[in-house]
Amino acid sequence: MKTIFRLLIIFIIILITSSCMTNRKVSSPGHVIAPLSDTVTFREGTLIYSLPMTVFTISIEMERTIELPGPYAKYTGELLGLADVIMNEDEHWTITGVTVNSHEEADPSEFYVIETNTLFTTNALTLKREGVILDVSSRMNPEAEDAIRDKEINIDQFRSFDLGSDEYYNIDTDTAYRRVKVDDQFIRLPYLVETKKKLTESQLAERAARRLMDLRDGKLLILTGEANVFPQSDAAINEMNRMEKEYTELFTGKTITEKKSFTFQINPGRDIAGKTVALFKFSEVTGPEDASSESGTDVNVILSPEQKTKEVTVITRQESDPLAPKIDRIYYRMPDVVRMTIMMGDETLYTSRKLVYQFGEILQLPANYIIGK
Repeated sequence: MKTIFRLLIIFIIILITSSCMTNRKVSSPGHVIAPLSDTVTFREGTLIYSLPMTVFTISIEMERTIELPGPYAKYTGELLGLADVIMNEDEHWTITGVTVNSHEEADPSEFYVIETNTLFTTNALTLKREGVILDVSSRMNPEAEDAIRDKEINIDQFRSFDLGSDEYYNIDTDTAYRRVKVDDQFIRLPYLVETKKKLTESQLAERAARRLMDLRDGKLLILTGEANVFPQSDAAINEMNRMEKEYTELFTGKTITEKKSFTFQINPGRDIAGKTVALFKFSEVTGPEDASSESGTDVNVILSPEQKTKEVTVITRQESDPLAPKIDRIYYRMPDVVRMTIMMGDETLYTSRKLVYQFGEILQLPANYIIGK
């Protein structure tokens, strides 16, 4: 009886031991996570992933204004009674707005390899929902906008070629004589000679001003109902307004305004934290210039990390229990909050708080958080 009881105890111990060994073998994940290098070999089932980095796209909206004087600018006060008109050709630029967008790209310096000898399953979507970014999406490198969208203005197309006069020359007549021999005698026969003489600038300005006044008088008659023929639509008034504007610009000049957008990209690194990074130089006369130009005011970007993640410690592999399975830990990057400021000289054009992955810490978490369940 004792012998049977001893055999039963031994059998129970063997079952418990084998069960524990089986559980320990199953719990071994069989995953290896390591940074990508030249010595890493790839096998079937290997996954390569990258940590994200933040890239900024800065769009600077500018307004360019060109002033062209009219051909009769110096006669404006005398003929039309207007003052403070454009007398000289001028051009000036202003910055009207700053827009900053960001997107994520694969960081070429932070690639990692996951190797497994078992069926590979991942809950990466769950990881992203938890706010830990592991950038393995297909949208790795979206296209950025053109660096500079620029189109020069042909100023000649805005100059006035119609000087607004009904005539541009006068015809002067004069009496000339020619000698004709008649019966051995010479006589002088008179004849008329017509010459064209170009009108002077002051005469052209006076004629243009007279036509402008006539145009205004005609429009006033139509609007007050005193005209003999009243138009059936507003087409006549619109055309008269257009002509009046063109005649007036012969004296007051023209102002041309266009909007331009210039785009710059920044891939910030830890080495520029808190430092001034030059974007370009801006001149109110010539607009944007290269950062190395001698003229203009510096437009700079300053990225100041708030170091929200500096106190987060990196989880390392525990080796205290030699019998415990070795669990590899997956690498991920936690972005840091960065205050972004764009300055033009001492003037602040833009300030905001952004998330930048490069300024955050690279941490680890257990591989079974994303690999398997």
